Amino acid sequence: MSEASASPKPPRAGRKEWSALGLLVLPTMLLFMMLTILFLAVPSLAADLKPSSTQTLWILDIYGFLMAGFLVLMGTVGDKIGHRTLLMAGAAVFGVASIAAASTDDPAMLIAWRAVLGLAGAA
Repeated sequence: MSEASASPKPPRAGRKEWSALGLLVLPTMLLFMMLTILFLAVPSLAADLKPSSTQTLWILDIYGFLMAGFLVLMGTVGDKIGHRTLLMAGAAVFGVASIAAASTDDPAMLIAWRAVLGLAGAA
């Protein structure tokens, strides 16, 4: 092998890079946990709240619809106010809305709180 064909090794990720990756993976993990937990809770949710079939569909789908629909807009908002600020604000709203959604006993309010969760998830 000649000197010209040997390429230098790329730099390896350090503690700072791995910590940043872990910090970014945590909110993403919480978002997808919300999607999977609800599907497991549907039978007991239907027994407790007694939603109509249309309400059950909205309870399941509103979160994903709003999260996907507002993702690009939240990226633009992040460019304006800062991505870290938006991430922290979204996480705070997500936590409050999760507690409110868990404590509601009305299917319509659950749909509304899941909509707020979708917006916070996009953030």
